[in-house]
Amino acid sequence: MNLKLLIGAVMLMACSACAEAEPAVEETGPAHTYEDVAAQPAQWRTVAPDNLVVLNTSKGRIVLQLLPEIAPRHVEQFRAYIRSGLYDGTLFHRVIKDFMAQGGDVAATHGEDKMMAPMLAEFTVRRAPGEMPMDSIGPSDSATMGFHKGFPLQAQPAFLAAMSYDGLIDVWMPHCPGVLSTARTGDPNSGNAQFFLITLDGQHLDREYTAKGRIIEGLDVARALRKGPAPDGFPVVNPDLVISAQLASDLPEGARPDAYIMRTDTPEWTQILSDADRDGTNICDLPPVPSVVVG
Repeated sequence: MNLKLLIGAVMLMACSACAEAEPAVEETGPAHTYEDVAAQPAQWRTVAPDNLVVLNTSKGRIVLQLLPEIAPRHVEQFRAYIRSGLYDGTLFHRVIKDFMAQGGDVAATHGEDKMMAPMLAEFTVRRAPGEMPMDSIGPSDSATMGFHKGFPLQAQPAFLAAMSYDGLIDVWMPHCPGVLSTARTGDPNSGNAQFFLITLDGQHLDREYTAKGRIIEGLDVARALRKGPAPDGFPVVNPDLVISAQLASDLPEGARPDAYIMRTDTPEWTQILSDADRDGTNICDLPPVPSVVVG
């Protein structure tokens, strides 16, 4: 394996070896169904099919929602690898208990000649506050955490935009449970095909790796993937694999899943965010924004 993901980070992890499959872990937060969506449609938003990814794995289905606004180059190339079929048959070759599951080694499965060019890092993005508005924890002009389209975000306070050289602020996606991010070497601009899924705690990676999406169905599946030995989760004995990866937009309409994300500007979530502000709760310690996938 030529990618040495998170070398410094894994040395901080006290992980137990686990080469066998573990029972699925229950997802946090209340379960919702399409009946909830149909009963209160104004409280939900739909996911564009081009931002909806279905990973069929040997452990079950994982559905991802992409956020191209936060990492446009990385999302575009992730879609290109999916559409090429090159993720099909790739292994989850590095899996660390209570941390992450890494997969997508296209070179190992299909050959180096199938690889696309590495990408410039998108650890943060410069945005005007109004371009990526957050339902924030705390006052909107000074908040540093909140949700955008269901994604956890962190940012410089909005009031700094008026004092910055370009009228913009830095925004990034923290590595909360369920976040999809990009593997790399020691070179910050080496992200390519390999990806990883945060299964529990990964905020020490913030602004050092390019996050680009999140799991909206199947966090329990990601947590149940076969683990590698401590401390770095490699090699995995009899690893799980991606059977197929598909964009919903490439599926026939009758076979295309629909995804709904609960809005975070409702009275219920306004109260959750207000309580988080009062208690000093970190964005990654809040329950994930509920989602419903149909089909």
